[in-house]
Amino acid sequence: LTGAQDGSVRMFEWGHAQQITCFRSGGNSRVTRMRFNYQGNKFGIVDADGYISLYQTNWKCCPLTGTSPKPYLTWQCHNKTANDFVFISSSSLIATAGFSSDNRNICLWDTLVSPTNSLVHAFVCHDSGATVLAYAPKHQLLISGGRKGFTCVIDLR
Repeated sequence: LTGAQDGSVRMFEWGHAQQITCFRSGGNSRVTRMRFNYQGNKFGIVDADGYISLYQTNWKCCPLTGTSPKPYLTWQCHNKTANDFVFISSSSLIATAGFSSDNRNICLWDTLVSPTNSLVHAFVCHDSGATVLAYAPKHQLLISGGRKGFTCVIDLR
């Protein structure tokens, strides 16, 4: 799976000379991070406009019409930029890191509810934006890094 400056997201497979599908074409906002969930059946991308899009990897492409797979969920998680995200435990809970004008730069989202109610909790940290996230499932810790070199450790229990 590749993400590019032009916003395109393409999937390749060993033994094939060309891409096997294009999940997102060029002309979109720059892809800042892509991750698969633990089971490998979903992946997500965040972009420079602050959006997250989630896709199923078991896409069904129609070779006759050439239709591209569509995300099953897309919403704006940060109003300036989104830099990273992680799937938390089950793939329905997601944490995002980015830059928002209200300094809510680390956010927890529940993908099983409507987008207007999906924000579970927002953390005010990293005044110049959060750039990276890691999740430690054994201890249920969310670890973030900011632009100024500070880290934040959040106990999700």
